[in-house]
Amino acid sequence: MIRQAKGKTPRRPPPKKPSNNQKDPVGVYCRVRPLGVEDEECCIEVISSTTIQLHAPEGFKTNRNGECKETQYSFKKVFGVSVSQMELFDYVAKPLVDDLIHGKNGLLFTYGVTGSGKTFTMTGSPGQGGLLPRSLDMIFNSIGPYQAKRYVFKTDEKNGMDVQSEVDALLERQRRENNLPVPKTTSSRQKLDPEIADMINPEEAYKADSVDEDSSYSIFVSYIEIYNNYIYDLLEETQEDAIKPKWNGGGTPVRQNTEFVPPQSKILREDQNHNMYVAGCMEVEVKSAEEAFQIFWRGQKKRKIANTRLNRESSRSHSVFIIKLAQAPLDADGDNILQDKSQVTVSQLCLVDLAGSERTGRTGAEGTRIREAGNINQSLLNLRTCIEILRENQMCGTNKMVPYRDSKVTHLFKNYFDGEGKVKMIVCVNPKADDYEETILVMRFAEMTQEVEIARPVDRPICGFTPGRRNRNQAFKEELLPPIPSSELTDPHDDVTLPRLIEALQNRHTIRQMMIEEYNKAANMLRTMLQELDSNIISKDNFIHEQNGKLVEQDKIIQNNKAEIERLEKKTKMQEHKIDILQKTTKIYEGDKRTLRQELETRDQRLQRELSEKRRMEQRMNGVVSDTQHKWEKECVSYTLYFADTATPVRPLHRRSRSAGAEKWVDHKPASSLDLGTVLQPVIPNAIQVSAPSEKALSKCDRYVLTHQEVASDGEIQTKLIKGEVIKTRGGGQAVQFTDIETLKQELTTVSGYRKRKSSEGAPANGDRSDGVWTDVETRCSVAMEMRAGSNMGPGYEHHGITKRRKP
Repeated sequence: MIRQAKGKTPRRPPPKKPSNNQKDPVGVYCRVRPLGVEDEECCIEVISSTTIQLHAPEGFKTNRNGECKETQYSFKKVFGVSVSQMELFDYVAKPLVDDLIHGKNGLLFTYGVTGSGKTFTMTGSPGQGGLLPRSLDMIFNSIGPYQAKRYVFKTDEKNGMDVQSEVDALLERQRRENNLPVPKTTSSRQKLDPEIADMINPEEAYKADSVDEDSSYSIFVSYIEIYNNYIYDLLEETQEDAIKPKWNGGGTPVRQNTEFVPPQSKILREDQNHNMYVAGCMEVEVKSAEEAFQIFWRGQKKRKIANTRLNRESSRSHSVFIIKLAQAPLDADGDNILQDKSQVTVSQLCLVDLAGSERTGRTGAEGTRIREAGNINQSLLNLRTCIEILRENQMCGTNKMVPYRDSKVTHLFKNYFDGEGKVKMIVCVNPKADDYEETILVMRFAEMTQEVEIARPVDRPICGFTPGRRNRNQAFKEELLPPIPSSELTDPHDDVTLPRLIEALQNRHTIRQMMIEEYNKAANMLRTMLQELDSNIISKDNFIHEQNGKLVEQDKIIQNNKAEIERLEKKTKMQEHKIDILQKTTKIYEGDKRTLRQELETRDQRLQRELSEKRRMEQRMNGVVSDTQHKWEKECVSYTLYFADTATPVRPLHRRSRSAGAEKWVDHKPASSLDLGTVLQPVIPNAIQVSAPSEKALSKCDRYVLTHQEVASDGEIQTKLIKGEVIKTRGGGQAVQFTDIETLKQELTTVSGYRKRKSSEGAPANGDRSDGVWTDVETRCSVAMEMRAGSNMGPGYEHHGITKRRKP
């Protein structure tokens, strides 16, 4: 269980809003201000209705960002210097006013450097009214005939609206009119300030289409400014208002308390729908465009302005004028407003005049002005940061937190960027060369803002009553009830007016009684019909009850069937899962089977190959053995014959290697797995035999021989003797310099031309060794020993392997 902090109200979850996946980009428009002096250098050129081009002024150095001297920027619409206020309103603000009347919110703000024409675009001048007065005029032109009486709609101080009856509204009007300090004037235009008179030409008036005639409307306005990141109510009484004389209803003004009371900053709060609003801000109900604009002008005079080098009346704060429209449907008869707060629709249009961004070096600001400029630039920087993060979240799919709370401007309007209404921005630019660098920054911000998309607002639900109730009820009254004649008495002896008035009232009373009787008849008839319907309904209820019982039984059967179906589906899924497992296992086994079969086939092939190699080797070795045996047999026979013919035995000649002598050798024979019993082996007397290089052995010898044995390509074993000399190094060590390689190889030759001596041939006498005898011996001993080697024949050889070759 989660415990809640003491003294804190639990946060209410936001209401579920209708989902709407449609989004619209922020509408960004550009308006170019005319140059103040004709000969002044211009750095902005309008290329088309949607594109402008910036030209770098003479002497301007390209900054570190690499800005080109000519850069183009595109907008939804570009308004040149010749565009009128009416054209600008028709294209930008009129759709927002239409949405306001149809229950949708809107936000429109002007942005630009100081002196770019933002306030003129928003407010205008006499004869050239800006967006604000034209919006008010269009609203009242559209809902004028359908306005509710004053105080029927009443604010609940929590950003909502209450509806009270006309009687309560009448009592509140009387109470407030009695407390008015100044008597009312008959004409509202007499109270207008001359500076704001005739802001709009009647020929330029607009009116919204498709206004709901079965609803009643009321307009509330409020005006605030955000100065140094504090919110102040411009319609609240300040010190200047407190010291002015007040009317007490008589002819003598009464001076109020003149003690200085500084204005209190307001705070932002969140309503039950999680929309931000300014708590404690005055919301004044107005009934005409003149009255609303008069209230705006009263707050405009309190706005913080200052004289700088860039602008004689530079705005030092962000101003927000809020137009709130409350509307509620009429009842079924079309006479009174429906007394249901849930049916009240509240929409608002915020018109924001942002303070201009500026560099303190150009404005020459000091002291308070520097702090004001810093706060203005900081709030605009935070607006830029929020726009950048919104764009990054939408384009990259990230979910970064947007820092709305870092500034009052962004915190107040966070709901609009979250999808509570349309957002539009008018970028005002001054084409003079001195503003070129700041204008580039404004263009970048505007270009980035166009890439942010806002969720499209959802249409409000329409009341379920039949349309046309107001007009139908009014026509019914005019048709049935006769008009009341004039009751003005100009003569005390007038005997005509009163009787005529009495007669008209009697006729109206008679008609009223007839209408009541008809109404009662219709009501009785309707009651009878309802009773019959009730009886039918009762019988139908019984039938329905029986059918409901059957339906309950059928539902039980259906539920049982559903349970059985679910059980079978689960069983089917389980069987399918088992089948999948078995199929996967079968695939694995088949793969293993193929692998093992391939491996078995490979092994069989290798075994067959080895067997064939073995058979070939056996055949070859058998041939070699038989040949060798045959050769030795012949040689033995030859030697036997030779020694039988000669009396003196022949001493074997021992051939010495050229390496024998005073030199001492290192006989390096590495360990080998070859069978060396039939291979010629070098025999080196007094040699030091080693199986691995040894420094100690090298220090005692002069020559070095390395024995290397391997199987040749023909299958015979051959021996390589790698010879070298041991030399002394400068460091006192020994090194081997190889100089020669000898190769010993065993070859088998066939013995031919050998002839046996017949037993009939006699032997020569002892000591008679003629040439013929030696020739015969050489013929019979036709096998000689031969060694093939390279140069520098060194060691002698032990005849384990004999190379036999027939002599020519």
